[in-house]
Amino acid sequence: MTRSLAGLSLRDLEYVEAVAELKHFGRAALRCHVSQPALSEQVRRLEAHLGTVIFERTKRRVALTPQGEILLVHVERILAEARDLLALGRQDAGLAGLLHLGAIETLGPHYLPGLVQLLRRERPEIQPRLTENRTVALIEQLRHGGLDLVLAVAAPETPGLAQMRLFFEPFILALPLRHALGRMKRITLEALPLQDLLLLEEGHCLRDQALALCAGAPRATRHATSLETLWHMIVAGEGYSLLPALAVAARPDLARQVACRTLNEPSAGRWISLVWRGSDPREAAFGALAHLLRAHAPPGVGAS
Repeated sequence: MTRSLAGLSLRDLEYVEAVAELKHFGRAALRCHVSQPALSEQVRRLEAHLGTVIFERTKRRVALTPQGEILLVHVERILAEARDLLALGRQDAGLAGLLHLGAIETLGPHYLPGLVQLLRRERPEIQPRLTENRTVALIEQLRHGGLDLVLAVAAPETPGLAQMRLFFEPFILALPLRHALGRMKRITLEALPLQDLLLLEEGHCLRDQALALCAGAPRATRHATSLETLWHMIVAGEGYSLLPALAVAARPDLARQVACRTLNEPSAGRWISLVWRGSDPREAAFGALAHLLRAHAPPGVGAS
């Protein structure tokens, strides 16, 4: 039996997308600005129309069914095309209106507040909606249209994505107070005792960057779940780490409790880029925004 398209709504597909990402009907309803009963009912109606169950629901968890996993791929593709259609229709207006912007977790808290102030002053027509996550999750959201732009570490050319470098953020060596390295005038990567290196847990790009710089560091070294935890481990004398310059500048209270030193290594740092879908018709407007962000790079970073 052929089902009518009249029973399909892009809004209902957005509900499915939100529940699949957040794994929670209540939080999905908050994001979509509807009541939880209304969102749940619409999802049930969509399941009935499609003739399949998208979500497995229990009191403790919400998970996609095997068929739901398959359907979600198509849902995200349809929504991405619809969002690109809207963008195409308003491309003459540039970036006026809502702009979904994601940033990696080790950058967002220290960079996004200044970015919001900059946009309020220079581009008040833009209404940024911000989110933070790890690189893989952000890029996945970007590809499927859930985000318009992502602030992430510059990567080699990636099919389907475009990027523009904004600034180079140096890494600062953060040591426990009275650590022997703190007395050295010129600290190189080769001088670092790898057995004392503290890292973020797997999945953070900052971990991968530190491992790439510290060749020979053991993969099983101690790690933390967040920069905040990493800070406190250093304060407690558990070891040292390489921290992004903006994260150090944003926490003078903690920076006074550790010994922060500049490395004698020009390559010790990361390039931050603005990333978007190559198919997005707003590419020229994104490029102009990147130039604005580059021209107003925060103190303590290098020009692109």
